[in-house]
Amino acid sequence: MWEALQYDFMRNALLAGLLVSISCGIIGSLVVVNRIVFMSGGIAHAAFGGVGLGFFCGFSPFLGAAIFASGASLIMGAVSLKNKHRSDTIIGVLWAIGMALGIILIDLTPGYHVDLMSYLFGSILAVPAADLWLMLPLDGFILLVVLLFYKEFVALSYDEQFAFVVGVPVKTLYFLLLGMTALSIVMIIRVVGLILVIALLTIPPFIAEKYTRSLSQMMVLASLLSICFTLSGLWLSYAFDLTSGATIILVAGVGFFFFQIPDFIRSKGKGY
Repeated sequence: MWEALQYDFMRNALLAGLLVSISCGIIGSLVVVNRIVFMSGGIAHAAFGGVGLGFFCGFSPFLGAAIFASGASLIMGAVSLKNKHRSDTIIGVLWAIGMALGIILIDLTPGYHVDLMSYLFGSILAVPAADLWLMLPLDGFILLVVLLFYKEFVALSYDEQFAFVVGVPVKTLYFLLLGMTALSIVMIIRVVGLILVIALLTIPPFIAEKYTRSLSQMMVLASLLSICFTLSGLWLSYAFDLTSGATIILVAGVGFFFFQIPDFIRSKGKGY
């Protein structure tokens, strides 16, 4: 692996993995404790419509993905606040429409055939230096917002009614969370693709929740786990010539089941 670092694309991939892991740990923890995993999946798949629009109109596909993801997150958030019983239906509809629209627009793009695999399953080895300079301020923005409104996010995440009573701007924070989730998802898509994005966003926080006692500890441990999974998957993909995004998620999946072993042993010991 060390000799691979002499190549620019490997160094870029390494840095991209580290930057994405930070946002995964922070935003992923908020996604898990607020139970908006399904909504995050809808945002990720709706973003594909923006990828198709970018290719069709001739601008950056990831800019298009960011626009579509942000728009989808606002729509889903508004529906979930007004009619929670129907929010899953709206999420499913936007999920499907985004995917279908992206594919149709790519089909209509004249004279250009897109490698859909790189968007569906990621292309961390193809991350240019320019993308790193976009990931860095995004991580900084997410970290700054969470630090400034940490207590409010804790209140929102664990007792929404209490947060509303004490004057926390619940709706504003909720939409802010969804907006940050949308931008983080676009960044993660660059690494593991939109099909696998939810796994990297949720597996590290899910594991971290078992071994921490506060949201801040959960975020830190989730970020560290995400870094371990990403770098291990990147090394294995290089060593065995495998698809990097899928390998990263497979490593995370193995980690997920490994950390379930103590619970399984305890349940067996109690005779459940």
